[in-house]
Amino acid sequence: MLKRAELSKSPPKANSANFLKIVDSALAATTAPSFKSLLFDRSRSLKELPAVETCVMTDRRRINGPPGGTRPPVFSSATVTTAERPQRQRQPNELRKIFLKTGLIPSASGSSYLEFEPSASLSAARASPKFITPPSSSLKLACTVHGPKPLPRSATFSPNLVLTTHVKYAPFAARKRKGHIRDASERDLGVHLETALRGVIVAERWPKSGLDITITILEAEDDRWWGDAPDSHDAAWGMMNVLAGCITAASAAISDARIDCLDLVAGGVAAVVADETPDGTAARLMLDTDPAEHQSILSACVVAYMPARDEITELWLKGDNSKAAVGTTDQNLSHEALIDGAVDAARGAHSVLAEAVRESAMRFAGLSSGTA
Repeated sequence: MLKRAELSKSPPKANSANFLKIVDSALAATTAPSFKSLLFDRSRSLKELPAVETCVMTDRRRINGPPGGTRPPVFSSATVTTAERPQRQRQPNELRKIFLKTGLIPSASGSSYLEFEPSASLSAARASPKFITPPSSSLKLACTVHGPKPLPRSATFSPNLVLTTHVKYAPFAARKRKGHIRDASERDLGVHLETALRGVIVAERWPKSGLDITITILEAEDDRWWGDAPDSHDAAWGMMNVLAGCITAASAAISDARIDCLDLVAGGVAAVVADETPDGTAARLMLDTDPAEHQSILSACVVAYMPARDEITELWLKGDNSKAAVGTTDQNLSHEALIDGAVDAARGAHSVLAEAVRESAMRFAGLSSGTA
């Protein structure tokens, strides 16, 4: 049995001189220069070490810079040509072509993708670019539908289907970067979209159920030409085209989800524009307007229209027609003519919507026959 004094003794210390001799002999036998650069003689101070022989250590808790060098951005010269406003090449009652496809997201109950044809000026700019900034933009958006699904236990009883709409711009959708939290314009679009779809869906067939509609805007319409002054347009005219596209895409996604509706609802836009002509400034009624192609927009209207029932489920008017009515008796510039023009634009979009829904039904019938 050991005594208490022996237990309290500390272990013998290692011979530091022998340890240093072993390290020096190991360094002498090593020929790798990278390993030698990491160690130094204890007789030399840190100030005597060369600045080249340093080791870059990475810290996982910090945001490290790029490992290699970066090049500064190079901007193209704009001295050769002058930027000009894109001009409308279509007739006043001519609509842009629409690409509409359903069933692109398998995990959702229904989905759709909508894209407007780029204007002639934008197509020419993409073919032979002279500026980094494109003259205009074309609408691109995706829609997903989830449901009908049971409401949570904490929700109150509802005898009808509870509809929820969510419209969100992608951060890169507009020239001014959007935030990750919805702003007032996105919430406003969601309210207008919910109003347009609430009068179409047969909500009595799904009590105690919910339907979520989410629209992501990948590329939005410009409110004005990028070369105009910031205060030249006092209203967000691009939102009108965005809402019309959201209504059409949401109707296609709802049909793709096999949800009963009274009719297919389509969105249409018409506007009264005042552009400079050789004869002077004249106000005219245009269908499916691109705000970047017009110098001044006096008023605009967007509708959600059901052709089979000849009903309007959503109507949004913006602007002042009194400026266009001064000094003229043209009835084509009244509010009634503006609404009729938006309805005509919705009829044109309805033909594309009906064809997309027909393709979705044929695809669903083919899948059903294959699994049967």
